[in-house]
Amino acid sequence: MPFYLEKKKKKYSIEKKIQYKNWSTATGLITITSYGYAFVNVEGFQKEIFIPKKKTNRAIEGDLVRIKLKNKKLGKKIEGEVIKIIKRKRENFIGILKIQSNSKYGSVIVHNKTIHVNIDIPKKKLKGYYHNEKVLVRIIKWPKNFKNPLGEIIKVFGPSGEHKTEVYSLLEEYGLSYEFPKEVEKEAKKIVFKKNSDNNLRRDMRNINTFTIDPFDAKDFDDALSIRKLNANTWEIGIHISDVSYYVKEGSLLDKEAYTRANSIYFIGKSIPMLPKILSNDLCSLHPEKDKLSFSSIFNVDSKGKILKSWFGKTIIRSNRRFTYEEVQKIIENKRGDFHKDLYTLFSFSKIFTKKRLKNGSIYLDKVEIKIHLDEKKNPSKLDLEKNKEAHRLIEEFMLLANRKVSEFVSLNLEGSPSKKTYIYRTHDKPDFQKIFVLKKIIEPLGYSLDLKNLKKSLNCLLTNIQGKSEQNMIENLILRSMSKAKYSTKNIGHYGLSFIYYSHFTSPIRRYSDIIAHRLLNYYLTNNESKLKSLDFYEKQSVHCSYKERLSIDAEREFSKYIQVKYIKKFLGKEFDGIITGFTDWSVFIDLLSFQTEGMVRLRDIGGDIYTLNSNNYSIIGKKKQKIYHLGDKVKVKLIDANIEKKQILLEWLDI
Repeated sequence: MPFYLEKKKKKYSIEKKIQYKNWSTATGLITITSYGYAFVNVEGFQKEIFIPKKKTNRAIEGDLVRIKLKNKKLGKKIEGEVIKIIKRKRENFIGILKIQSNSKYGSVIVHNKTIHVNIDIPKKKLKGYYHNEKVLVRIIKWPKNFKNPLGEIIKVFGPSGEHKTEVYSLLEEYGLSYEFPKEVEKEAKKIVFKKNSDNNLRRDMRNINTFTIDPFDAKDFDDALSIRKLNANTWEIGIHISDVSYYVKEGSLLDKEAYTRANSIYFIGKSIPMLPKILSNDLCSLHPEKDKLSFSSIFNVDSKGKILKSWFGKTIIRSNRRFTYEEVQKIIENKRGDFHKDLYTLFSFSKIFTKKRLKNGSIYLDKVEIKIHLDEKKNPSKLDLEKNKEAHRLIEEFMLLANRKVSEFVSLNLEGSPSKKTYIYRTHDKPDFQKIFVLKKIIEPLGYSLDLKNLKKSLNCLLTNIQGKSEQNMIENLILRSMSKAKYSTKNIGHYGLSFIYYSHFTSPIRRYSDIIAHRLLNYYLTNNESKLKSLDFYEKQSVHCSYKERLSIDAEREFSKYIQVKYIKKFLGKEFDGIITGFTDWSVFIDLLSFQTEGMVRLRDIGGDIYTLNSNNYSIIGKKKQKIYHLGDKVKVKLIDANIEKKQILLEWLDI
């Protein structure tokens, strides 16, 4: 790997080069490949230092190491050797225990790239443990003459591949809490027992038609809609959100635990709530035919969808009916059923709001969702590819409205000029131009284009044009990857994807701590209690924490979904499928199986009929003999030859020759 001195600062002079020549050691973080060789990132070096396989000296992925430098001539490949491990990144690992009767050791195999070697367990320490159990193991030593480190088992999750085992081992891997401390549960029970409320200070909405709309298997209901006609041209629409901050007092044990978790986690077949179930599924949940405390946004709207008047404050509601999305969808389609006039009116307004939002530049990405059903033993039994229907979009549009209007209310003075009030925003930065340019290059061979000068309109046009096409899922994923990640911050930069200048998360306080923060801040302003405000730095740190935990949860949820998908697909071994090429590396092709919208892999060396290599642009491969080119988005035929549950990997055979 060539080495270059960092050029972005012109202070790297001849003296710096001479100084570099005199360096004999350096310190940095090590990255170890699955092949055993490694790279060390050293501050002041533009390129990483290459470490040969036999020179890593028992270092593990992410360790802080000191290295001895070799080949120090400028312009030449720089190599190094690890001479000291300054600090281990981690000592505990989760893997699968393999026991062989003819070996002095059992081995824990770790599949998630956190360590490149197996961890050996002496046979005398394996009493009571079984082959193929998923375990948490700690490295206790790594003798110089040993290929692998020695460890001890400190926790057993159960047989590898079982639903419960995979859930709890993954939560452990990501450092996510799954049990509530006893004192937190105790505090939650006391809140439920008291059931104190301030009904006299709340706007009473119990006499207005109100309902919740949620998935059929939902346990917590944190939002409800109400509607009534005020006159021939005006409707009052209420968006009612569970008043979680009333029960979860700032600084309490319950509050500290909710902050630590920051959000609920949703695995297929298992949810890990942010709040104890006695709160999330009972007291705070907006169940029908029960008086419930809420924080509401009330809007007077005319027949053209213009908002004439807004009100924000604490309310008490009583939901008339709990609907599922499927029930509401039938009512919208058939225009009959319980509260059909109210529901259809809300649906009509949601369409108006959607149209306005898209006209203002909001990007409309409506991806197909993978829905996997589990049997009684928690094994995947059925897979559906579902798109959101009108019932989902109805709820989504009113939640967007509440989130936007609450944020505007706090952020703007009466004249519409910005206020200096502290708030927590859901921000979304502009996309990275380089990523958008790459997207443009990838889609051009497929017959699509992007106008970089009018990007939002062009993206929406692209999303419309790919509807129903085989390459739709691939291009939608590429668009998502080109976008910035949304996050929480007290520094408002707007929301690029939605084209909102002001936007916050307010509508899901049962499952998001960011929304609890938003509720508390709004209540301080409504009740003139700004003396209770903490510093801006305090809320910014909370925002950063919520963003971090959200990212962690999303990654864990995706990894678990991949496990379920691989487990489901395993029953189709030997079957042939249509696929779309979604990516290339120097040694493999990634293919989206259209029937499952799940990615599998074909090794380049296994493609028959020619020798294929990666083109320099990384968007295509070319055959050495026949010069046949395959691009991203090309449709191919493949056979499923392996589905490795432990590695969460799908291996395919290329049939398109």
